[in-house]
Amino acid sequence: MTRIAILGATGYTALELMKILVHHPGAEIVAVTSRQEGNPHVAMVHPSLIGRIDLQMQDLSPAEVAARTECVFSCLPHGVSASRIPALLDAGCRVVDFSADYRLGDGDVFAEWYGQRHPDPGRLGKVPYGLPELFRDQIRGAQLVANPGCYPTTAILALAPLLKSGLIQPKGIIIDSKSGVSGAGRTPKLTTHYPECNESVAAYNIGRHRHTPEIERILGIAAGGEVDLVFTPHLIPMDRGILSTTYSTPIGDVSEEALLQALSDFYADEPFVRVVEHLPATKDSLGTNFCDLTVRMVRGRVLTISCLDNLVKGASGAAVQNFNLMYGHPETTAL
Repeated sequence: MTRIAILGATGYTALELMKILVHHPGAEIVAVTSRQEGNPHVAMVHPSLIGRIDLQMQDLSPAEVAARTECVFSCLPHGVSASRIPALLDAGCRVVDFSADYRLGDGDVFAEWYGQRHPDPGRLGKVPYGLPELFRDQIRGAQLVANPGCYPTTAILALAPLLKSGLIQPKGIIIDSKSGVSGAGRTPKLTTHYPECNESVAAYNIGRHRHTPEIERILGIAAGGEVDLVFTPHLIPMDRGILSTTYSTPIGDVSEEALLQALSDFYADEPFVRVVEHLPATKDSLGTNFCDLTVRMVRGRVLTISCLDNLVKGASGAAVQNFNLMYGHPETTAL
């Protein structure tokens, strides 16, 4: 039984993580942290956990967390997470980080996209990216894993096999994504206020969304060289789910059947990627750790469609999948 702490436990991803881990036979949640005054009971913040987790939320230092636990899931914001994690690693904890702090490979790139200097630049480029479908062997022995972003997971899982197989051009890729409102987090914002976002669809952060360099980096590894892409996210008035459509140029004369077969072959042994012939919808993967994807040829262009639950395969489910690999559990445990 691995003793677990969850840092920044007030948000949606932390709630989803706790709902999964209470069913995990090899995990025991022993600490949840928050800066909220009064050390509220976890069920006061997340009423769905009444009778399931009996813990107070506390503002604990890294040393206090390390004294109680062996594994830490950090749901802290970008920049804050990397300021706490080094002390946890030095104390012998293993960490799955939900923030973007360790997903990129260069401190200058991080500063360019996140507007601040990285608190722990020496580790950048050395932390396994927590996408088991591509980096399983690196994750198994890791002390720190960078959990992927939700948008990047849909795009990378769809495009990596085609780039790796040399079936599509690495230049001129377009990624068009739609996300439910929970992807913006639990903190109230004007754009996610119900009267503002309901019955409306809007693009945002065009050309400057922070997931862009993350997608480029991982797809570049798959392609074996630089990848050039345009990523445009949209906010959809639903609670959860992401659907991404990508557009790329084929290399040579390739059929739709060959593309679908390439995806099927690549993910044949993967428990959480479902390559389907129909056009998948977000409800198909709602509440699951599955990513559903397919491919089409349209007027000489390759289109992929992929969808997942942004709070499960896009965040907390992926984190537990990584935890299972790190601690030698069957990868599908509790998922």
